[in-house]
Amino acid sequence: MFFDPVYLLVMFAGMALSGWAALVTKGNFKKFGKVTTKAGMTGEDVARKILAAHRITDVQVEPTPGSLTDHYDPRSRTLRLSEPVFNGKSISAVGVAAHEVGHAIQDAEEYAPLKFRSAWVPVASVGNGISIVVLILAMVLGGIATPQGTALAWLGIALFGTATIFTLVTLPVEFDASNRALATLDAGRYLTEDEMVGARKVLNAAAMTYVAAFITSLLTLLYWAYRLGLIGGRRS
Repeated sequence: MFFDPVYLLVMFAGMALSGWAALVTKGNFKKFGKVTTKAGMTGEDVARKILAAHRITDVQVEPTPGSLTDHYDPRSRTLRLSEPVFNGKSISAVGVAAHEVGHAIQDAEEYAPLKFRSAWVPVASVGNGISIVVLILAMVLGGIATPQGTALAWLGIALFGTATIFTLVTLPVEFDASNRALATLDAGRYLTEDEMVGARKVLNAAAMTYVAAFITSLLTLLYWAYRLGLIGGRRS
């Protein structure tokens, strides 16, 4: 498998796409992380103000170690902002903080894709964890050349597909959170018109990492379906 040129091509394409997205995201975050907003509010300040404006009072806002480790935990209803965002007064800090608040607003409004993604996490975790073993075993047994191989091939694809579905449903969740963030920042005058351009670049770049993750997962899924003979005919 590891010397299969199709496999190598898929892996290279996935790594290249993911690497590019990560590079652009870090570059934009660093660039606009050096630009202090005219309002001079920290990411924490902006997060708390937006939450208050939406009358969300049961979400905690706290710092978390690292960079670009920002996330909203719907289980504990906690907004965790990386230290550069929590204490930062830059365009990047404000944009990222608003994006994470967007997830808290989604949760408060019971946004369907977010609810599905949260419920799907354990399914995708288990499915992704054991799928590779099933897929390799299916290949050893000949894929669609044998009844056992065929059954395991479909099972492996279904298991791996749980992870692909997770990356797919993540897209509307993340794009919606960014749209909410930009609309809120603009309406609340947290950023000037010029600063909004920078915030949009930061959030759009971050969104591309999720697009890259979905494409990579989908390509891998299609590779296995092809390799096992489920699409494109039987492999010799």
